[in-house]
Amino acid sequence: MFKKAVEAKSHQRLSGADRKKLKRTVRDRFPAGSDADIDALFPPKAEITVAKFQNRVHVYAVEGGFPMFFDVDGRGTEIYPTVFALWKVPDLLPVFMLKGGEVSRFIIGGADLMFPGISVPVEGLPSFLAGETWAVKVPGNPAPIAVGATTMSSTEALKAGLRGKALRITHHYHDILWESVEGRYVPNAGFFEDVVFEDPALLQSGQASDSCEGSTDVSNGQRNGDDNIEVGENVDVTDVFDEANHASSSSKQIDVDNATAEEIIGGVGDLKVTDNVLSEDLNVQHTLSTEDVDALLDKCLLQALHTTIKDKDLPMPGSTLWANHVLPCRPSGITLDIKKSSHKKLSKWLQAKSSIGLISVKEDKYKKEVMLLSVNRNNVEYSSFKPEKRQVEKNDQISDHAANESRSNKVLDVAEIYKPSVHVNPIFASVGANTGNLYSASEATDIVFKYVEKENLVKPTDRSIVVLDPILCDALFKGAIKKGSRYPTEIHKKDLGAAFISRMQPHHIVTRGGESVVRKGALKAIQILTERRQGNKKVTKLSGMESFLIDAEALASELQKKFACSTSVTELPGKKGHEVLVQGGVIDDLAKHLIEQYGIPKRYIEVLDKTRR
Repeated sequence: MFKKAVEAKSHQRLSGADRKKLKRTVRDRFPAGSDADIDALFPPKAEITVAKFQNRVHVYAVEGGFPMFFDVDGRGTEIYPTVFALWKVPDLLPVFMLKGGEVSRFIIGGADLMFPGISVPVEGLPSFLAGETWAVKVPGNPAPIAVGATTMSSTEALKAGLRGKALRITHHYHDILWESVEGRYVPNAGFFEDVVFEDPALLQSGQASDSCEGSTDVSNGQRNGDDNIEVGENVDVTDVFDEANHASSSSKQIDVDNATAEEIIGGVGDLKVTDNVLSEDLNVQHTLSTEDVDALLDKCLLQALHTTIKDKDLPMPGSTLWANHVLPCRPSGITLDIKKSSHKKLSKWLQAKSSIGLISVKEDKYKKEVMLLSVNRNNVEYSSFKPEKRQVEKNDQISDHAANESRSNKVLDVAEIYKPSVHVNPIFASVGANTGNLYSASEATDIVFKYVEKENLVKPTDRSIVVLDPILCDALFKGAIKKGSRYPTEIHKKDLGAAFISRMQPHHIVTRGGESVVRKGALKAIQILTERRQGNKKVTKLSGMESFLIDAEALASELQKKFACSTSVTELPGKKGHEVLVQGGVIDDLAKHLIEQYGIPKRYIEVLDKTRR
């Protein structure tokens, strides 16, 4: 899963309610973990952050610390602990033990775990169901190296003769998630700066690096010749957590037994741990004062005004300015919270910037939020600020690439097609056309004119008139003429095609990217409705998006970020489909978003604003 580097779309702190919900989810998902285990992973007084990625993966971590859990689909249904969490609580998951180090090389290389690579206990294969979360360990090392989900039950595995894939690996030692935080000090997590771990899997297989061969004795923090210290087989990753958590201001004394390369489990560099190892830079998130937050807000705003906010994008809602422009300009690893500034609210902060002439804002009475109207690019504060061009350019390239890729995946093609009915089947059969195929309007028109040419039905005295023979007359008018009325004997060429198509069964085909679907009947439009609820609050409802191959859950998540509001998805009663509910009156912006980002033609969007009555 974490094979390619993907930049997080957003970083934010969890609210108190979301923290409790996350802990409940973890307890329900992993019953083997006690309350003390959960508190060890998520300390009660520590802030919990979530990083949301383009592929809908959510990564949860203690603020400034290691990632502890990740959610594959962002809904809480497929949540897994990271290797870091399993090192702190090794018994959180049941474990598959590998047969040897040779197998582990494939696991940390990104391969899934196969049944032949599992060491089956003497008492037999443990019982498990398909879809359960299991960890992977190397013999002799209690630290798990990977985590994943079972692909089949133990019963099915035995029937298959213990062949095939056993575990779909979602995260492993030395993948992108691991490397994104490797070597960092994390407050209260028991790790320390500049720790370097030899690969436990490769070391177990006897393929340790040359720097780990032989033996070394170390005491009182002294080193043997260079900056690296070799550690014998009794030192593993879980020991490192315990050692760091009990470190005092004096150096730790470490005794290392002699060991051969085959017996070495992990190599650790620089084991000297002191209380002052915590650096101010890594704890900047915890020491920001109100003045620091104000300064950071101003810097992010100026960076956004210089790099991402164009005059053609104005006016712009304050929520959009904050979510899409200000937050992406904050330094990496910093959580920007407007409530910790002296302004406390976004609207007051923007009005303060307006009072010094940097920007012009106005409160929208209908949307109940501040709108950014213009930017004074002649302002002294604006002109004296020098943006971080290199970093912004990099981010712009990434965002532009992601936007272009996203648009290419959302290209929509809608076509109205028709199937021959019993009325027109004789015409198709006469010219040798297949009555079971689907035809476009132009193709169907060509069929009927081909029949006219074959039967020589054009009127000799007026080439614009077609004389109706019995077959063509029945195809066009049988059942449509009232009893007692005379059937037409001729028809104008310009009316022939439309009359012929009206007697066929309408269908439509919708294509988006590589996905295509054909449905019977005319294509139904998307309905967007805005109404008021209790407390004079507006809500916008959207339905019918499935007809255009738009996933309701994905759209709701996208709209939540775009409009900086809460969204929800409910199933329509008695109908096939879902309804997306967006908090706020965003009917016009939502219709524009569907047209620009999803390519929905205007004729297929119906809007109704009940709040304007």
